[in-house]
Amino acid sequence: MLEIKNITKTYSSPQGEIWTLKDISLAVGKGEFVSIIGPSGCGKSTLFNIISGLERPDRGKVLLSGQDITGQKGHTAYMLQKDLLLPWRTVLDNCILGLEVQGVARDVGRKRAEALLPEFGLEGFARSFPVVLSGGMRQRVAFLRTMLQGKEILLLDEPFGSLDAFTKGEMHEWLLGIWEKYHPTVLFITHDVDEALLLSDRVYVLSTRPATVKLDVEVKLERPRFRDLITEEKFVKLKKLLLEALAQNKPHS
Repeated sequence: MLEIKNITKTYSSPQGEIWTLKDISLAVGKGEFVSIIGPSGCGKSTLFNIISGLERPDRGKVLLSGQDITGQKGHTAYMLQKDLLLPWRTVLDNCILGLEVQGVARDVGRKRAEALLPEFGLEGFARSFPVVLSGGMRQRVAFLRTMLQGKEILLLDEPFGSLDAFTKGEMHEWLLGIWEKYHPTVLFITHDVDEALLLSDRVYVLSTRPATVKLDVEVKLERPRFRDLITEEKFVKLKKLLLEALAQNKPHS
C-alpha cells in the first residue's frame, strides 16, 4: 500500500513563501486505481513529484508497504500528459527506453515489449516511427513504456488530457481492459470527473492552493465498467457529489 502522510510543501518567491500542499494524506491499496481531481494549479503534479522522489516535502512522509521512501527515486513509473516519444526511435525502441535506463539489455527489452504490442493495439507498428501514430496510439506506446518498468506504483498525470472526446472514450475502454487483466496500482490525475469515476476505485478531491484533501469518495460501481455507465443513476449521483465539492473550492484567505 502507498500512504501519503501529512505532506506539506512550500516554495520561496520574491513575494514571499507560497504554500502549495498542506497536510495532504491519502492511501492507495495494492492493485487499486485511485484518481485525484482538483483545480488547475492546486499542486497535483507537485504531489506526484514528491511521491516519485523528484522533490522532497517540507513535512510529511511517503510510505510504501510501511517503508519510508520519502525522497527516494525508483519506486514509481511516471507517465505525463505529453507522451515524450523520441522521434528518431521506433515504437518498439520507445517502449523499452525505461528498461534501458534500468540497465536491461536492448534485445531482452525488445522481446518483453514485442510480446505485449498486440494487447496494446500496436501490432504491426513495432518498426514504425512516432510521426505516423495517432494521438491515442502514442499514448498506448507511452503507457506500455511505463508498465514495462515493472514499478510498484504507476503515476499517470492527465495522460488523456490532450485527446479528443472520441479518442479519449476509446482509451478509457482500452485502459479499463488492461487494468482488469494486470491490476497495476495506479494513481491518476485528471480534471475530468466522468473519467475519474469511470476508471477509479476511489477519488480524492483537492482544494485550491494550498491544497488539502477536501473529499474522499469510494466509487462503489461494479466492474467491468463500460462507457454507458455514465448515464446510470448511481454514477450521476457520485458525479454530482464531486462537482459540488469542486464548485465549493475557494481560495484560502
